[in-house]
Amino acid sequence: MLRRLARPLLASIHVYGGLNALRNVGYHVQQAEPVVSRIADVLPERVPNDIATLVRIDAAVKIGAGVLLGLGKSPRIAATVLAASLVPTTIAGHPFWQEDDKSARANQQAHFVKNLSILGGLLIAAGDTAGRPSLGWRARSAADRATHRVHDVAAATSTRAHEARESVREALPTH
Repeated sequence: MLRRLARPLLASIHVYGGLNALRNVGYHVQQAEPVVSRIADVLPERVPNDIATLVRIDAAVKIGAGVLLGLGKSPRIAATVLAASLVPTTIAGHPFWQEDDKSARANQQAHFVKNLSILGGLLIAAGDTAGRPSLGWRARSAADRATHRVHDVAAATSTRAHEARESVREALPTH
């Protein structure tokens, strides 16, 4: 029940933000430009020149992954994608360290910390196995079972070999 309520709540800000970015591409391009240009300096072949396209792609990712998370469809993957998308969005959208005005700085810092909190929620959702054992646990458990099975087979084989040896000894004539 908790997941059915929490996932849509956590997803709602991403769907809303994605829709807002599509409605206001120009504003988001201005916000993203400094971050994209810094990344382009480091990875020039990897970053497209058209920042508006990047904003639209990011918006589509937020909407798509947000809807999937909200519906509980591939929630761990959706939460991971949203977390990856949230980091550059937070850096580009809330650079409080660049604000000179005390009030604007406090406002941007509050939004930055809010996004860090959302990131924490996404990380929890990305690791949530919904009560099922994790893949790591299942792999270790399967390895343990296989090891025990091999030991059992080896012990049974050893016992059979001993019994066969004894049968052969009994069948051989004694001098």
